[in-house]
Amino acid sequence: MLEAVEATIDLSGHLKKYFGFSKFKGEQEAIIRNILDGHDTFVIMPTGGGKSMCYQLPALISEGTAIIVSPLIALMKNQVDSIRNYGGETGIAHFLNSSLNKAEITRVKEDITNGVTKLLYVAPESLTKDENVQFFREINISFFAIDEAHCISEWGHDFRPEYRRLRSIIEAIGTVPIMALTATATPKVQQDIMKNLNMVETTLFKSSFNRHNLYYEVRPKKNVAKEIIKFIKQHPGKSGIIYCLSRKKVEEIAETLNVNGIKALPYHAGLDATTRATHQDKFLMEEADVIVATIAFGMGIDKPDVRFVIHHEMPKSLEGYYQETGRAGRDGGEGICLSFYSFEDIQKLEKFLKNKHVAEQEIGQQLIAETVGYAETSMCRRKYLLHYFGEEYDESGCNSMCDNCRHPKKKFDAMEDVCLVLDTVASLKGKFKDKHINHILTGTVDSMISSYKHDQLELFGKGSEHTTLYWSGVIRQTVVQGMLEKEVENYGTLHMTKAGVDFLENPHPVMITEDHDYSDTDGDDDAAGAHGGGAADDVLFSMLKDLTRKIAKRLNMPPYVIFQEQSLLDMTIQYPVTLDELKQIVGVGAGKAEKYGSEYVEIIAQYVQENEIDRPLNMVVKSVVNKSTQKVYIIQSVDRKISLEDIASSKGLNLAALIEEMEAIVYSGTRLDISYYIDDVIDEDIQEEIMDYFRNTETDSMAIAVSEMGDDEIGETELRLMRLKFISQFGN
Repeated sequence: MLEAVEATIDLSGHLKKYFGFSKFKGEQEAIIRNILDGHDTFVIMPTGGGKSMCYQLPALISEGTAIIVSPLIALMKNQVDSIRNYGGETGIAHFLNSSLNKAEITRVKEDITNGVTKLLYVAPESLTKDENVQFFREINISFFAIDEAHCISEWGHDFRPEYRRLRSIIEAIGTVPIMALTATATPKVQQDIMKNLNMVETTLFKSSFNRHNLYYEVRPKKNVAKEIIKFIKQHPGKSGIIYCLSRKKVEEIAETLNVNGIKALPYHAGLDATTRATHQDKFLMEEADVIVATIAFGMGIDKPDVRFVIHHEMPKSLEGYYQETGRAGRDGGEGICLSFYSFEDIQKLEKFLKNKHVAEQEIGQQLIAETVGYAETSMCRRKYLLHYFGEEYDESGCNSMCDNCRHPKKKFDAMEDVCLVLDTVASLKGKFKDKHINHILTGTVDSMISSYKHDQLELFGKGSEHTTLYWSGVIRQTVVQGMLEKEVENYGTLHMTKAGVDFLENPHPVMITEDHDYSDTDGDDDAAGAHGGGAADDVLFSMLKDLTRKIAKRLNMPPYVIFQEQSLLDMTIQYPVTLDELKQIVGVGAGKAEKYGSEYVEIIAQYVQENEIDRPLNMVVKSVVNKSTQKVYIIQSVDRKISLEDIASSKGLNLAALIEEMEAIVYSGTRLDISYYIDDVIDEDIQEEIMDYFRNTETDSMAIAVSEMGDDEIGETELRLMRLKFISQFGN
């Protein structure tokens, strides 16, 4: 067992000997002395702060073997290889997990018994096996280090039930000091970890969560594949990670990047272990510039020069976001954290919770709500993020290292509105969440409002002149300013703090900004509901819009049937001057190009010539070719009047995914007559009602259609099917 080490021990000398560094980072030295002195130690240190050193160095200079509990096999291999490079002898570090055969396990145990091994990495599942528990009782253990300790807490972003058994297993093995380490822990998660590990007298070392070198930006999810390609080509030769929520999207984005000349590799749990290891090694060895991955990739990956981390979708928690963005700029150099946000992605995350226990759903929804708050806020993102982790921060220190500080929105005095929020929270005695407060302020009646009869409150509808988006911003900023507090134990109910009470007694000007409105986004690359980002050429965009209205009026149909706004925006970037070039524009296929394209290329060619524009032909984003066989299959199947469920099943899709594929086909100009299917599933009266809507609306936005038409009989699926029929019938 670990014996107390004299304070005079030359830790700097050992640091230089083993790792070649001349000085420690932050509180590393104090942390190492604390564990060497036999004290339980809790380390909260952001990614890149040097957590691994906190247990590696004391393990190397202590008698016996340190047991490092780690959640991922890939992480263990990476760490063991690293230690062996420093320590010289192969046996100095080992891992023990399900990837080893019997002979390899025997070799590991021999090295430990002979006193060769200083660090043993184990998975929590391996630690709990009876034969391993018995073996560990018989050896000299210096201390236990529990890496990624947030896995203990169900309030953490990566909860693993097996982690909650660690304390009882450790006590069964013997009494030795414990070190718990994590990069992401809110105050609630910290309490949960310490309680579960029974770390009553532990010493807490908590570094600032602020990463000065990271730039944070959130963009609306529009033309996301093109935006990602453009971003990467603006940062040539730099390493980056793109995170996606699904394996399918990982494969799709990786393939799209490759056909556009970017060296990218996929990484997800659906790939076999050998392929994952190969892709990881190629990324580390810089044979690939970009890894496109699910969250299965990245834990403990020791690549200090990752220059950007892109989130194709916002993750399900801010802990996950912070940890994943933390893999950028670990060497202190440039680190750009770019995320794409749409509320449709958030709705998908919420759907994932449906089959979980009620308590898990409540926790999950609260974590998602915090992510939404971060994405939509217009205040300093760094301040918002640090507040979430229990750290106060003066946004003047951000130095324009987030999009909101670099391009600030105008502030206004919200004193009266803050008072109204505080009065509402006080009247409800801290028993309700922000959404409920919002509904009272805006006068929105839902089942909760009705059941508690809160529509009869004097304050009900007092803020109805503002939108729910506006009040969400006021509430969030009031929380960050410390006048309101979220009760984590009660799943996010709001109560007033002393600062809030003082403010109500003595109101004073309080400057806030209105949150971002991301309602106009593509969602998950929904080709049919897409609207582009800002036009690259506003003058040309205006000309193309006028042309579209003119053609639409001539043909007596809505403008979006001719070309979507997203297509027009793409034309202002690519400047297509031939029909073949026009076919490369997003949402424009051969059919539409032939039918409507000549007037567009004529006006663009003239504009390019008159303004001497250098056309960026290299920025034409090539689509993945292998989808053509699926497109042909869908068209032929619809022609044969096969049910959509059968078509979807034969291609391994669900109905929503099939409709997405059909939307891409129809919006490119190919006609699909699905009346045979629609007539079976949608009543004739409802069909006519929806067709009337699409005839008379100015936009084909599905979000707007759902809000205006959606009810018990008309859902998003019915609207999407009818939109397909309408575009096919009148536009193609």
